[in-house]
Amino acid sequence: MLKSKIRKKILKDRESKNKGKFHIKFSKIYSLLKKKINLRRKIIGGYYPVNYEVDDLEILKEFVKKKIKISLPVIKKNFKMDFVQCSLDNTFTINRYGIPEPNNGKIVYPDILLIPLVAFDKKLNRLGYGAGFYDRLIQSLKKRKSIITIGLAFDFQEVYLIPTSKYDQKLDYIVTNNKILK
Repeated sequence: MLKSKIRKKILKDRESKNKGKFHIKFSKIYSLLKKKINLRRKIIGGYYPVNYEVDDLEILKEFVKKKIKISLPVIKKNFKMDFVQCSLDNTFTINRYGIPEPNNGKIVYPDILLIPLVAFDKKLNRLGYGAGFYDRLIQSLKKRKSIITIGLAFDFQEVYLIPTSKYDQKLDYIVTNNKILK
């Protein structure tokens, strides 16, 4: 199946099925990461959820409570983005895609990325909205440092196979409301 057909079907399903019914618990992500690394010196990159994506804001709030730095993306030209260290109390501006972005903050390079997705497969391939923002970001960050990428999704977003190209970046983990793929 073509990426565009998968995207269209899953986005429609996500809107109809996720009316706040599904959640991913902070403890699931925290225990996964805590086993792997010392989180105290790390920066978590999250996102501001739109279009019925997994809401990671509660997860980010829990990281803040544990005194772990968080950051959110800011869209730049040429389908690129930076991450800005912030608090969820920052003031936000709506970007051209309708996504809230922090108005100010220091540009940082997250160690751990929580990534929204439209669909995924068991091989940890991710299908996004099609502009390649996260693929470019992951590729760029991996040139600078070692990072951990975690896709957040609902079980019903899993498909048998995501068609991939040389530009698509595989994720390290996908965490859903019921399982963890690695």
